[in-house]
Amino acid sequence: MGINDTQVLRCGFVALIGAPNAGKSTITNNFVGSKVSIVSPKVQTTRTMVRGIGVYENTQIIFIDTPGIFRPKRRLDRAMVSSAWSGVKDADIVVLVVDAKRGFDDETRAIIDQLNKNKISAILVLNKVDIIDKTKLLALSAALNGAGNFKETFMISALTGQNIDDFYKYLADNLPESPWYYPEEQMSDMPLKLLAAEIVREKLFLYLRQEIPYELTVEPELWERREDGSVRAEMTIYVKKDNQKTIILGRGGEMIKKIGQSARREIEHELEERVHLFLFVKVRANWIDDPARYSAWNLDFNS
Repeated sequence: MGINDTQVLRCGFVALIGAPNAGKSTITNNFVGSKVSIVSPKVQTTRTMVRGIGVYENTQIIFIDTPGIFRPKRRLDRAMVSSAWSGVKDADIVVLVVDAKRGFDDETRAIIDQLNKNKISAILVLNKVDIIDKTKLLALSAALNGAGNFKETFMISALTGQNIDDFYKYLADNLPESPWYYPEEQMSDMPLKLLAAEIVREKLFLYLRQEIPYELTVEPELWERREDGSVRAEMTIYVKKDNQKTIILGRGGEMIKKIGQSARREIEHELEERVHLFLFVKVRANWIDDPARYSAWNLDFNS
């Protein structure tokens, strides 16, 4: 929506928290109208905080899409959960997103307990309501509101857009009066090469059925503008084991070619320019314990 000169400008940060795969990234992408955070049927795909920036009437809303909050087992898990809670501290409005299909599970209960412990008042969003019986939905809403301190409850489908405009309007009306922090056309604070690397990682999640995507990372090695205006992008996929490299490459290089073509098409669509994408796969057994990787994702290695 365009700017109305008779109204005051508003701007602020909205932290989306919740269990893995609740739909936080889908909400962010839906509002921004472009891919700024990867989406996958697999859980725990978002590794770092992603800021998606958009405008609703006279309000610039900056969504902080946080990693899913779960019981951490590894260093990377702990860093991701720590990142999610740090996003809460920086936010003007905190939104707990709950997958209505999964219901009131242990992970969501633990998040509500933490919100209560820290006296954080949040907005409750029940997502994926298009696939849930209304009676069950009302019972779930009552149970969640009985457990937590929620100022408002919204029932939406981020995928279809059902009821989501009411949620956006509430945020726009309740963020503080402030000049906008970013130019009107900016959709994310993530550098283009990192966004492209995340799109490659998303394709790896989609094409690889095994647990391999959780044991790999994608590093942009080169992002170079060519004389004809196109971009040459070189990225390295680091895995922990030789057999993982073999699977990603596929027979005769078929799998890596398929992943590369799919990623390139989406990167070109998002950037609206021609991209020459080159993918390499290397084995680095200890990449998950490399402080430099955590720094690149804005994660705390010592969490």
